[in-house]
Amino acid sequence: MRLDRTSRRALLLAAAGLVAGVVVGWATGNALIGVSIVALSQFVALLSSIRHRTDPIMATPRQTTDPRHDRLMTRSRRIASQLRDLRSAAGSLPDAVVLMDQAQHVRWFNHAAEDLLGLRRPTDRGRILSECLQTTDLAKWLIDGGREPLNDVTAPGHANRHISATLLPFGSRQRLLLVRDISHMTRLEQIRRDFVANVSHELRTPLTVIHGYLELLDPEDVPELAPVLGEMRVQSRRMGQIVEDLLTLSRLETQDRIADERVTIEPLLATLRREAEALSQGRHRITLTHTAATDLLGSSKDLHSAFSNLVSNAVRYTPTGGRIDIRFEPHAAGVIFSVADSGYGIPATHLARLTERFYRVSSSRSRDSGGTGLGLSIVKHVLNLHHARLQIESEPGKGSTFSAIFGAERLLVPGGEESLAS
Repeated sequence: MRLDRTSRRALLLAAAGLVAGVVVGWATGNALIGVSIVALSQFVALLSSIRHRTDPIMATPRQTTDPRHDRLMTRSRRIASQLRDLRSAAGSLPDAVVLMDQAQHVRWFNHAAEDLLGLRRPTDRGRILSECLQTTDLAKWLIDGGREPLNDVTAPGHANRHISATLLPFGSRQRLLLVRDISHMTRLEQIRRDFVANVSHELRTPLTVIHGYLELLDPEDVPELAPVLGEMRVQSRRMGQIVEDLLTLSRLETQDRIADERVTIEPLLATLRREAEALSQGRHRITLTHTAATDLLGSSKDLHSAFSNLVSNAVRYTPTGGRIDIRFEPHAAGVIFSVADSGYGIPATHLARLTERFYRVSSSRSRDSGGTGLGLSIVKHVLNLHHARLQIESEPGKGSTFSAIFGAERLLVPGGEESLAS
């Protein structure tokens, strides 16, 4: 079969769309089957459009006995059947899929998009998606460009359903919106938070009573029980600290924002150094470097908690004779607070999971140091509330550096009210 230049070019473009759709669908999961369907539709439509105008044989009446004609017709019917099956499968996908052009005009969407996003056929086809969704969080995210994935927002028209969304480029002039219903996971996460908060609150009082009675017992009165009493005191204090950290973490997880106030850095750094020296008891060399002439906008209590966790971790996991450097310095993004130690170091495979609650690189070492396994989780949530980020650099045998990086919008002129970003 010989094709003219226009038909060959169109056929190549359609084939490229088919390949791209299949590759993207394979790489990102079954929620993108719809993309492959769109490409297949264009491909089959193109075959049908050129079938009767590109070859004399193809223009032969239906009763022709040419075997090439019969084979091509059989292949076309098979592709059309597969296309119908794929369209049916796409309509049953639980994830919403919306195909748009560069200007976010809706070109195609599946049935899940009708349920989760409230889109309607055929009225919403050709419309700008953000206009279809009006003033929802999803619409604002689309207007802003949707550069970062959107997590845990209310579904349009469904106050009790939560969704996550991702906007992906497709081809050179199209975009693909993927929306997933995460209501079930959100409910489970809320149940977990409530359980942890309630249990921690209920444990606080009996632990306080137990620790109080242990403090009343004098080991000198019962020398044979002195080691036991000492260990019981240590473990009761540790349990109390775990409960306090769990309550702090539960509070941070339920907060959407903080009450901003001026955090005066100089006295905060002095307090952190005193705490480090008290915890170290002379076993380490501790230095403080303060070269950033700025205060911070945020929560003084929460920032002290986060910074104190970084400092205490450095003391706990640095052997006797090691060095700990506390720094508050200018940074390209704004300002950076960092704690560097000459401790054991952390293998690269563990770095991504360090902020998970109760995650431990070495269980035995953590127990010996008295850590709760919640410190870095608290740090992460505090920094998120301050729109800051945690940076971790570590190498086994060479120590670690934990840094909190704050943007210019969080910087305040010392002693003044204006922001350095203004």
